[in-house]
Amino acid sequence: MARDEESLCSLKKKLAELFEVSLRVTFPTETDVEPLVAVCTGNFGDYQCNNAMSLWPRIKGKGTAFRGPPAVGQALMKNIPPSEMIESCSVAGPGFVNVKLSKSWVAKNIQKMLTRGIGEWAPKLRIKRAVIDFSSPNIAKEMHVGNLRSTIIGDTLARMLEFSNVQVLRRNHVGDWGTQFGMLIEFLFEKFPDWEDASETPIGDLQAFYKESKQRFDNDHDFLERARKAVVKLQGGEPKYRKAWAQICDISRKEFDKVYKCLGVTLEEKGESFYNPFIPGVLEKLSNLGLVEENQGARVIFIEGISIPLIVVKSDGGYNYASTDLTALWYRLNEEKAEWIIYLTDVGQSQHFEMVFKAAKRAGWLPPENNSYPRVNHVGFGLVLGEDGKRFRTRNTEVVRLVDLLDEAKRRSKDALIERGKDKEWTEEELEETAKAIGYGAVKYADLKNNRLTNYTFNFDQMLNDKGNTAVYLLYAHARICSIIRKSGKEIEELKKTAVISLDHPDERALGLHLLQFAESVEEACTNLLPNVLCEYLYNLSEHFTKFYSNCQVIGKPEEASRLLLCEATAVVMRQCFHLLGIEPVYKI
Repeated sequence: MARDEESLCSLKKKLAELFEVSLRVTFPTETDVEPLVAVCTGNFGDYQCNNAMSLWPRIKGKGTAFRGPPAVGQALMKNIPPSEMIESCSVAGPGFVNVKLSKSWVAKNIQKMLTRGIGEWAPKLRIKRAVIDFSSPNIAKEMHVGNLRSTIIGDTLARMLEFSNVQVLRRNHVGDWGTQFGMLIEFLFEKFPDWEDASETPIGDLQAFYKESKQRFDNDHDFLERARKAVVKLQGGEPKYRKAWAQICDISRKEFDKVYKCLGVTLEEKGESFYNPFIPGVLEKLSNLGLVEENQGARVIFIEGISIPLIVVKSDGGYNYASTDLTALWYRLNEEKAEWIIYLTDVGQSQHFEMVFKAAKRAGWLPPENNSYPRVNHVGFGLVLGEDGKRFRTRNTEVVRLVDLLDEAKRRSKDALIERGKDKEWTEEELEETAKAIGYGAVKYADLKNNRLTNYTFNFDQMLNDKGNTAVYLLYAHARICSIIRKSGKEIEELKKTAVISLDHPDERALGLHLLQFAESVEEACTNLLPNVLCEYLYNLSEHFTKFYSNCQVIGKPEEASRLLLCEATAVVMRQCFHLLGIEPVYKI
């Protein structure tokens, strides 16, 4: 198959392949030079190759016939192999090779996407299997807004990698094995002596139960001692304690599942308790390598460049987060054969993961270079803030329950739809489903459109606004496109077979080019683990479409068939972006 026919992958990659040929022909001795292709920032073209300036210092002392970077750029342009992809090239400034893509080639590839499917545009990544460790709430505590970012960002990263044909193991590393379980179990025994005989769990509100038990733990020394002994019995495997622990975990799981169902998120739980049996063996391996040392009664690993050691066994002989995280990392590399392991927690845990990763490198589990495989990344994120600029809480200073927050988003969306009279036009089921799609989508998009490293302010009015860079605006834009296609009365499947896309108007061409840039946007978002890159692409796509639709009448014009296909391609790409962001599209509004 010819180079241009191979796949509908990244335009940057296709152009890089062409410039790689040119580089090898023009400078056969400079074998380690990679083509530097970027989107053109000026009006000189669509993309540019920026190798001339960096090549010039390397060749000018070698008796070259070239006289400066512009001449290098001219030579690179001259040696680009023929391609139907390129309409024209020019050299500007200090050797930038500007490329203008052929509008007929762009149109032909949009048509291919419509006939062959959006899956053809999936990025081609270097890995086949990844573990994403996300959400990870603590058992016996309700999910709150602090868990929101990990769950939403993690799900989007998983969806993007899955779209890129990577097998993703979605891991929910729940906190189900900490010292708090001694406190909870002992309180259960005390408050409900007949708990084993009850037909259903006597606990009821687990959050209230946790608070009561914590109060006892903090204020009653005898209770504290019983709780500590209960932890030992639990970890020793005593059946009564294991049964109580399992019941508490089960109540939590049911509450978590309500949130995951609302968010459309799937996870496989492998909590702290799962890795517990493997910890002694993993610590033995690390000790045999000479990494574990005695320090003030504890066993630690010293990490170069960090003043505090990584404690892997506490002075009382107990394990901790470091023991579990090192063991989980070993398990994921050796048992699950992951090539890329991605951890999502707030930025406050950055140093902990840096130490765990450096210990793993010292052990030889990971290569010394950060970008080699198998690879690990800590994906940190900022806080969710309230209007006062402080951590988002309710009026009585409690953390916000996530299920309440999602219900509120749906309620506000439904009220807005009723205000517009949709309750008179739609069935109750349509109203409910649309309110859910918009409300939950608004919460997700408000988070994902920000660079994850920054804090963001949670504001219902802003996120549910139908103007600006919001999910509501984007969902309405998609619904409008669907409406245009419906009003035309034409069958899109028939048009795919009979009509040909043409991009004669500048706004048609701009929209078409942006559609073809979908693959490289997803690839950039995957590679840098930044969902906001995809959000920016989606918002810009809707802006390109608005400009196109304002200046290019669709229905009733000679170009109607071509423009309807362009509408359909835009809707298809928007729906794929929504899917990657975990947002349900709406088709009428």
